[in-house]
Amino acid sequence: MNIATSTFRRVDQSALDWLGTDPIPAKPYHDPDFFELERAAVFMRSWIVIGHVCELPDAGSFIRRDLEFANASLLIVRDRKQEIRAFYNVCTHRGTQLVREAQGQRSAFTCPYHMWTFGTDGALLSAPDFEAFHVKKQDCSLPTVRVEVIAGLIFVNFDEKAEPLRQELGDFFPQLEATPLGQATTFLEYSYEIESNWKLCYDNFQENYHLRFIHPRTGYAGVGAENPFGYPIDYHFNGPHRGQKIWYNLQAPSKGVVQQTAAERALDILGKKGLLGQPAGDQYFALFPNSFILGNPLQNFLHVVYPISAGRSRGVIRLFWVGEPENASEAFSREFYLTMLREVHGEDINVIEGGYRGLASGALKHIHFQTQEVLCRHLHNMVMEKVGEYQRRIAENGQ
Repeated sequence: MNIATSTFRRVDQSALDWLGTDPIPAKPYHDPDFFELERAAVFMRSWIVIGHVCELPDAGSFIRRDLEFANASLLIVRDRKQEIRAFYNVCTHRGTQLVREAQGQRSAFTCPYHMWTFGTDGALLSAPDFEAFHVKKQDCSLPTVRVEVIAGLIFVNFDEKAEPLRQELGDFFPQLEATPLGQATTFLEYSYEIESNWKLCYDNFQENYHLRFIHPRTGYAGVGAENPFGYPIDYHFNGPHRGQKIWYNLQAPSKGVVQQTAAERALDILGKKGLLGQPAGDQYFALFPNSFILGNPLQNFLHVVYPISAGRSRGVIRLFWVGEPENASEAFSREFYLTMLREVHGEDINVIEGGYRGLASGALKHIHFQTQEVLCRHLHNMVMEKVGEYQRRIAENGQ
């Protein structure tokens, strides 16, 4: 099973100069006023990953997602017709939240305050003494949010005028659909909160320049003698989205008997029925604004960074699988790789938070990206472009 690249060829740096080479202003990485601009210009107008279809296996299955940047709680439901819908988690009577559970299954949703009851399609089914309200039931349906499913991932968008995600993704759409994410039936997950601006956190996972300095203890397989910084062997850009082809060191040594046993078992399992070893097994897809998908010989996961404030973010990392573990050995292998992810990620936390504290002090007016940090620069460019468009629209139309 050939799922890794053994020969490193450095990307021609001049081919990336079109993205710019100047220092980047530091203010967008810590300033509360800029955060409010990008919250409105980017997050309220972009497609945001909030779940996976395997969380909604049957009619009536639901998940609740609270998104601080939108000051909203969402109710994602599979209705009786098996369609996935997204609603605000808010009763249309007086605004009480319908659901407090993180997930579950119901045939209808009843407000605990006055017993207004809604169907899985969002329609108001009943309300005590409803005739006294002098309105029609069809005018009291749950407010909706746009939703699309790509490669099994559920996206929402608060902007009714936004381009459909399938069109926005362009060539990335068939590539993502070709990955096995849509086949996933289960996942392991952990989440974290971090004292950092969302872009600073996200950028840490877009560049490999730091690998040999921050991760020598965990022995990340993305570095080696011929590629000591773990640079990718290719970059690609598609509108606001970007990606890279990861290089792996096939000769990276195992760190111990337990790790070696788990790795061998995992690769055996994955070769038969898992999500790795696929054509996109060494590809990194960064989906604007805040998520990325990475598959490689040891990890296949989704990472989403949600902004909470200018200086605080929440990350959600998921490792996807097909089917439940068949035995203890397979269960151990899955848990091992999630544990490994947490261990590697734990080495990043302090430097990310330290970077935010340094920038938030106002000591720096600019930061610097080298050529191989090109994905970080591209994200900055796209954010600035969206913010600029939003400011022009406000100036011209007032909205």
